[in-house]
Amino acid sequence: MYPNRDKLILFDADGTIIDAFAAIAETFSRNGMDIGDLESFQKRHKFFKYLGGIKEFPANIKKQLGKHSRQQVLTSLTEYYREEAQFYEGIADLLKQLIATKGIRVGLVTRNISHDVPLTMRRLFARHDIDLDSLDYFAHVPLRASKAEFFKAARFQFQTNPALSYACGDEHSDFHSAIAAGMHPFVVSYGFEDYHCLTSKFEIPRDIISRTPLALCERVRHALDVESPHLRSTTMRLITASAAS
Repeated sequence: MYPNRDKLILFDADGTIIDAFAAIAETFSRNGMDIGDLESFQKRHKFFKYLGGIKEFPANIKKQLGKHSRQQVLTSLTEYYREEAQFYEGIADLLKQLIATKGIRVGLVTRNISHDVPLTMRRLFARHDIDLDSLDYFAHVPLRASKAEFFKAARFQFQTNPALSYACGDEHSDFHSAIAAGMHPFVVSYGFEDYHCLTSKFEIPRDIISRTPLALCERVRHALDVESPHLRSTTMRLITASAAS
């Protein structure tokens, strides 16, 4: 039925592999605004996430009303992503390992908001010693479009068995897009939606949620049958100790 046994894993960018909240918070600060803390940010309705809470809303809305002001904020955010934004702990090593592993195809599907998103991602990845061209698949999803269509496109492009296909995201919509595309979902709760929101409001199964970046890394490695660096170092120490004795 399928011409290969390759595995496919697609990552969301903001909030899953990139610390987007830090980028947004710092950009707001540099433009005289305040986004609030991560916990409050995660709990807000999507429409209000970038307007702040009751305390921050009045000053933020004034700054965001004018077209020039919005463009200034977008330019600042773009610059931050390209020059300063960081992957979460352990993510760079995970991506490098997956890219280097034969039989695993790695892709990025993102709704990142910045000028020239491919260039932004290229610059950000390069600062983490990863060439964006080393990915097998890249897609910038328009704000109103469904990620499911892009997930499906990647799976069909590589003729990957749905049973060997995975998608990682930080919002309930990422979970549903993965399911709609016939892929296994990985969901994280340290990005744009918190654990309580994901499980109680959107009824995402608790067992598939990673609460830290390192937990996601280990979950992905286990699912894709890729050896953990920690396990490898432990094995090498045991082999060395055995040889010495």
